Amino acid sequence: MKKFVITAAACLIFAVSLVSGETNCYTYDRWGEIEESPDTYRVDKVSGWRELGLDIPLVNPSGSFAAGNELYICDTGNDRIIELKYNPDRTFTLLRIIKHFNAGGKVKETFASPSDIFAGSNGDMFICDTNNGRVVKLDRDLNFLLEFREPDDPTYDKKLSFMPVKIVADVAGRVYLLAKNVNRGFLKYESDGTFTGFYGASEVHPKIADIIWKKLATRNQKKRMESFVPTEYSNACLDKDGFIYAATRTFDEWDLKSDKAKPVRRLNALGKDILIKNATYPPIGDLQWGDAAGYKGPSRFTDVTVFDDDAYVVLDDTRGRLFGYNSQGYLLFAFGGRGNIDGFFKKPVALDHINRDLFVLDSMDCTLTVFSPTDFGNMIYEALDEYAAGWYDRSAELWSKVMHLNGNYDLAYIGLGKSALRNEQYKSAMEYFKLKWDAKDYSKAFVLYRREWVEHNLGRMAALVLVLIIVPLAIKKIRKIKEEVEQS
Repeated sequence: MKKFVITAAACLIFAVSLVSGETNCYTYDRWGEIEESPDTYRVDKVSGWRELGLDIPLVNPSGSFAAGNELYICDTGNDRIIELKYNPDRTFTLLRIIKHFNAGGKVKETFASPSDIFAGSNGDMFICDTNNGRVVKLDRDLNFLLEFREPDDPTYDKKLSFMPVKIVADVAGRVYLLAKNVNRGFLKYESDGTFTGFYGASEVHPKIADIIWKKLATRNQKKRMESFVPTEYSNACLDKDGFIYAATRTFDEWDLKSDKAKPVRRLNALGKDILIKNATYPPIGDLQWGDAAGYKGPSRFTDVTVFDDDAYVVLDDTRGRLFGYNSQGYLLFAFGGRGNIDGFFKKPVALDHINRDLFVLDSMDCTLTVFSPTDFGNMIYEALDEYAAGWYDRSAELWSKVMHLNGNYDLAYIGLGKSALRNEQYKSAMEYFKLKWDAKDYSKAFVLYRREWVEHNLGRMAALVLVLIIVPLAIKKIRKIKEEVEQS
């Protein structure tokens, strides 16, 4: 009977958690062990085609984009774009269904499996018209402006079909796109449609055994061998400063914790990764992975979205989880999973945000899930924002509340330590950093504390030195005088 009561209670708690939209949030400690956490996000709603106001079901949706209070969805299987308005009450209003565009005069052109869209601040849209082998640029009124076609360049292999699948564009109208069968990074086009080369190609790390084998192989064997090729990106987005955040899912498992894999990157103008990584582990998603429930291997990111404060969230295709990181690379939260219940996914393909709300598009379930931050999650975001704005006392107050709700939340201790450090409370900062084994920040605080201690005690130290020097001299002098007096 007792076992039955316990089992029933556990089932009731689980059922309540599903109804209330909980997401089973967690983080990792310094040793890579899972630490359970209060939910930073909860499921606000899961919308299918009816809830979105559509006339027919979505078919294989594969891309989305958020701009302002509008959200675009690429309904790939139906050859159309869905434009939605996201309302303050977290409901959606259907603005229009884009099936064709004006190509001049009375001519109407249609899409063939559009897979991604990017909308600029001026209303211009860049659409990956995948099966038509082009990217089309349209104005707000759906008038054709420009198209980006297969590169006419010797560096591009024309034997491959040109199939653009992901796209971003900067404020100058330069386009960066990812295409199937292209593993040299992004294809870069100027605002007039001119192809100018590849951008952000990954560094190649060939295995030693492969290098030796290539040295020993015959010419015919070398031709049959697979070439060393860079990894291929899976998706990208732009931050507020115009830097490209790119996600990749192609890497070797053993390169993750050494940071050779770099599954998420921030690319500068030269295409080099400048993502800040000050945490113990680089941003790689799960630190532990096995083969539970049939899902094997590490996290493999299929999309990334970036907030204005440079915090970012990545979407894991392996287990359907979301991982949030701050601008320094510290893990803020992890939640989600594979399954049929709200907050879990069958095949998550796209991630976007409006304000702090997150949107995940599921291509198999053909749904859009909205996650909204909990009070605990908002507290974390506000603590980060207050610190970035220079309000260190307010930041410390918020981190104290976070720590009260979750005593194992490492970033709360580190946040309190950094606030104390900025307020020149070096000894307190050292104590917070020591509690969470943050050696790097502890060293900074220690250097400043040592300098402060020296400055405050300089007078005493000088006096002590003088005493140590003068007293022996004085004693020696007195002894000498005494000897002279005795001898006289």
